[in-house]
Amino acid sequence: MSMKFYKNLYIGDTVKKPEKAIRKLKRHKKQPKLYVIVYDRDIRRLAVFHSLMLSQWYYKENPPGCIVGLTNSREEAFDVIEQIAKEALAATGEASLVAYLSGADPESFQN
Repeated sequence: MSMKFYKNLYIGDTVKKPEKAIRKLKRHKKQPKLYVIVYDRDIRRLAVFHSLMLSQWYYKENPPGCIVGLTNSREEAFDVIEQIAKEALAATGEASLVAYLSGADPESFQN
């Protein structure tokens, strides 16, 4: 099972080379400054992980459901989640983030 990325990946303002970060994530290379916003299939919610977590053996064998965003700090990750919530509220009238995101990219959110 390989890592999935949301088709409209959210990129934090401080992430300068997102393509390089994605390549490194796919190869499980260490990126000490990178945080990822993921759809966690087990809890059916968005979660913030430090990218080093994804280089652990468990996540190599069991990648998270879908990587939704990349940021360079935990605070920036929460800012991006706030942005997603505002978009979801404006588009659907609800703050159901997973429902909003999966509507635009259903394949990435399948169990």
